[in-house]
Amino acid sequence: MSKDDLDKGFVLEIRGLKKYYPLKKGIFIRSGTRWVKAVDKIDFSINNKGETFGLVGESGCGKTTTAKIILRLERPTEGSILFQSKNIAHLSGSELKRYRTSVQAVFQDPYSSLSPRMKVGSIIAEPLVVNNFLPTKTAIKSRVEELLKEVKLDPRSVHLYPHEFSGGQRQRIAIARALALNPCLIILDEPVSALDVSIRAQIMNLFKELQGKLGLAYVLIAHNLATVRYMSHRMGVMYLGKIVESGESEGIYSQPLHPYTKALLSAALPFRPNVKIDDIILTGEVPSALDPPPGCRFHPRCGYAMPLCCEVEPSLRLISNDHLVSCHLYQS
Repeated sequence: MSKDDLDKGFVLEIRGLKKYYPLKKGIFIRSGTRWVKAVDKIDFSINNKGETFGLVGESGCGKTTTAKIILRLERPTEGSILFQSKNIAHLSGSELKRYRTSVQAVFQDPYSSLSPRMKVGSIIAEPLVVNNFLPTKTAIKSRVEELLKEVKLDPRSVHLYPHEFSGGQRQRIAIARALALNPCLIILDEPVSALDVSIRAQIMNLFKELQGKLGLAYVLIAHNLATVRYMSHRMGVMYLGKIVESGESEGIYSQPLHPYTKALLSAALPFRPNVKIDDIILTGEVPSALDPPPGCRFHPRCGYAMPLCCEVEPSLRLISNDHLVSCHLYQS
């Protein structure tokens, strides 16, 4: 699967994706099996190379579980994930190996994702060696030095260990490792949240620069709404395993529709210091994914809830252009 193939169609398409975890009989469950509905029938797609799709929402809403399924670290309970028209759930052997070279990840904490016992050169070279990506040691060494230059690190740092670098530099090493196999898609799971504020902008700019240069597609998972606004072209807002609003990022930020999206944006720092935002205080706690409320899952905390919201689950409906929302306020 090369980046040239991406011109023939979408990069990634997710349809009806579900991931349920069973909780069997035990101390807290006295009979039968109940299910934690971590991800419950979500749809989204990345239609072009060089595009970023952002996923935002509170902790526990299912963002990271979705990322794990895309990486094939988890199997979906139901639904499909199509990558270049192939359902990744059905891949095995050499096809699965090719898929895993095409889809890489950059995680939240670079210190935890880099082996402290390996030198930087070995860390970046490991995927090249394991996948027999290059024929000789000289070619591998040259590729490692090229990748370090790509992420703006000194090639001579191949002989150093991760603890000898700052947090931002370690994340650059993690990015270099993710780029080693020329992937088409990279999952970015909170890629800057563990970094100092002064370094975050540099890493985000690096991601955008690499995207423009290499045509990479990103799935960006983040709590920081400013990060999502700066980096993503399209985004989805998740709540308790569901996508409640999706569309072009600027459209959602300039005109949020779902009450949960409005509450998220009101809790974030304004994009510009002189912008005034009305405070929206959500009451109550996020319900359990083990026993989600009937109807709209947000209705116990929603200030606009109607009797219908407690009984009927709203569907995602197209409001304008690419802007979809799952709310009875907009369903006529």
